[in-house]
Amino acid sequence: MDSKQFADVVAPGMDVEALDSVLPEDQKPDLAAAQRDINEHQRRLFANQRNAVLLVLQGLDASGKDSLIRTLGQAMDPAAFRAHSFGRPQREEVHHDFLWRVWRHLPARGEVVAFNRSHYEAVLAERLWPVSENASDDWERKYEAINGFEQHLTREGTRIIKVWLQTSEEEQRQRLLKRLDSPRKRWKFDHADVLAWQARGDYLHLVNQVLPATHTSWAPWHVIPNDDKKAARAVVASLLSDALKALAPEYPAEDDGSIPEYRELLSGKRPENKGG
Repeated sequence: MDSKQFADVVAPGMDVEALDSVLPEDQKPDLAAAQRDINEHQRRLFANQRNAVLLVLQGLDASGKDSLIRTLGQAMDPAAFRAHSFGRPQREEVHHDFLWRVWRHLPARGEVVAFNRSHYEAVLAERLWPVSENASDDWERKYEAINGFEQHLTREGTRIIKVWLQTSEEEQRQRLLKRLDSPRKRWKFDHADVLAWQARGDYLHLVNQVLPATHTSWAPWHVIPNDDKKAARAVVASLLSDALKALAPEYPAEDDGSIPEYRELLSGKRPENKGG
């Protein structure tokens, strides 16, 4: 899959609402194949303990971030995969700089971590609904801080995959209605969803500023058409698969000296227990 098509749309002056929210049929990757590759190469990443992957998922309410993470998680060893959801900053989080709450959840070497929302909330949702009167509103400096933070992580061996799930207004409306109509999904709804729906245009106006300002060679954004959830999951799975293949193409080399000795030991007669 050519991921450039999803990154090249990010540029100054972009209008995310005008971008495609439906992926053409002939561009849909094979989800099952991507999951198989993820399963194998995530194990290699874990075995090598050299690099890490951070998957950043941003999108409007009902964009399917939770279900996307579940789909990816099904293909991975849970010993080296974690997911964390960032809601509105609470308690001590409010009294620290906006990146403070992110550091504790970053992936260790050998891990894949998925963020359901992320440090980008500080320049998106929190810009519309401030969490503290003392928080900085110097957005350009926050963009610089984010870019520097992500460059540092990349230099230290973490591959960052940033995804904006592009959902059309009508598709989002239908998903929110389905959430209200389904007892299994209704628990996700609260009054903040009403405010977010009413502020959709203002939120996307900020997205048009934030994505180009934080779209870098070391951590580019990918705008994924998201009206078809299955197709969007396949694209993101392919992005993750490609990253894992590049970071961990092989298992670490075996110890040539120890293996024959250990095999001989395991193949021989079990030593007698000479204990009392």
